Amino acid sequence: MRRLLLVTIAGLLMLLPTAAAAESTGRPARPLTVMTYNIHHGAGIDGALDLERIAVLIEKSGADVVGLQEVDRHWSARSNWVDQPAWFAQRLKMHYAYAANLDLPPLNPGEPRRQYGTAILSRYPIQDFSNTLLPLYPTGEQRGLAVASIKVRGADLRFANTHLTSNNNSERLEQAQKVVSLLGTSTTPTLLVGDLNARPDAPEIKTLTALLNDTWPEVGVGPGYTIEADNPTARIDYLLHSSQLEPTAASVPLSLASDHLPVVASYNLR
Repeated sequence: MRRLLLVTIAGLLMLLPTAAAAESTGRPARPLTVMTYNIHHGAGIDGALDLERIAVLIEKSGADVVGLQEVDRHWSARSNWVDQPAWFAQRLKMHYAYAANLDLPPLNPGEPRRQYGTAILSRYPIQDFSNTLLPLYPTGEQRGLAVASIKVRGADLRFANTHLTSNNNSERLEQAQKVVSLLGTSTTPTLLVGDLNARPDAPEIKTLTALLNDTWPEVGVGPGYTIEADNPTARIDYLLHSSQLEPTAASVPLSLASDHLPVVASYNLR
């Protein structure tokens, strides 16, 4: 028994350098599930305004962090004047940050400002948040790049969410170039998600994928089309990631809750 005990102790001691080496990297794998979804202010392809079915879709996906586009905040009667990001955060018990790319005064004094933009939901605390307005042409609609710093079980994650313009290729390319300059060459693990309004072979997408990897071709199955929701024929919604995130799976859940379909992916964060 004494000999067996000594052998066991010796074996454990041999494992210590390996454990110490793993600890020294500071990068154990952390599973992370992410969703991007243009929710069309909660109005489905069937014309119904229903935030609950979007919330159920997020729940079923198991997403830890979500980037939403076309999110209303006291905007108008089309969304019943609801503060949608706050509603989702309360319903899903998640932290949130909101980027108002359109910010208008209320219709009546004393009422909240009317806002429209993007939102980030997170199961983990959002430690820092900023929104930078992107290039705008005279006939365009203001878009922005929302960036949240999130601590995922001890690891830093930079989560960026955007919605590029839909009606001007040159404007969209300038917006993509601005996104690249804003994200830069940081060593922090980074995800860029959003409705980019362009197919994968477009110059603006190639501008972004020169900096970050496109998740869908790596682990997605099929074309990954996201619009229109009832008969999708194009992939314009993306999850892009830096090298510190290893994608393991991606899917496009079917739903009539918006005119877009969401994209969900799982990663190992190191």
